[in-house]
Amino acid sequence: MTTSGAVVWFTGLPASGKSTLAERVRDQLRRASVVLDSDAMRDVLEASSYEAGERDRFYRVLANLAAHLAHQRIVVLVAATAQRRAYRELARAHAPRFVEVWVRTPAELCAQRDVKGLYARARAGHIELPGVAVAYEPPLHPDVVADGGHDEAAAAAIQALVG
Repeated sequence: MTTSGAVVWFTGLPASGKSTLAERVRDQLRRASVVLDSDAMRDVLEASSYEAGERDRFYRVLANLAAHLAHQRIVVLVAATAQRRAYRELARAHAPRFVEVWVRTPAELCAQRDVKGLYARARAGHIELPGVAVAYEPPLHPDVVADGGHDEAAAAAIQALVG
C-alpha cells in the first residue's frame, strides 16, 4: 500500500453524481481521506458568486488546498465541476499524485435530478451553469470514467489507484 497522498478530482456536470461517488470512495478507503465538496467549500472559501473571475479564484484556492492536504499523505477527494480543463490542470500541477475522474452523466438526467433547481434557474437566465450557459470541457484522458455516482466499478478503480 502506498503512503503518499493524492488528489482525486471528480469532474462532471452539476448534479452528475460527483459528491455521491466521492463519498462512496471515502467510505471504502482504508486510509486517511477527506472529501472537499465544492458546494460546502464555496462557503468555507468565501466564494460569493459564479462569475468568471470568482470561479478562477475559487478553483485556484481549492486546487492549492487539495494539494496541501495531499502533501500531508491524505487522499483528497474533490467533488467539483471545474468546467474548464485549465482548472483541473492547475490542480494536477500542484498535487503529489493526481487522479481525474469524469462522472459522465447526460445533461438531461442531471437536470431531472437537480434538487437545487440550478438547471431551471440557468435556463431562465438567472445563473450561468456549466453545461447550460457556460461551456463544460470534459476531460480528454481521464484516469477513470464513471457512469453516475453509483458506479461500483469506477469506485473500485479509484481505490486501486490510490490505495
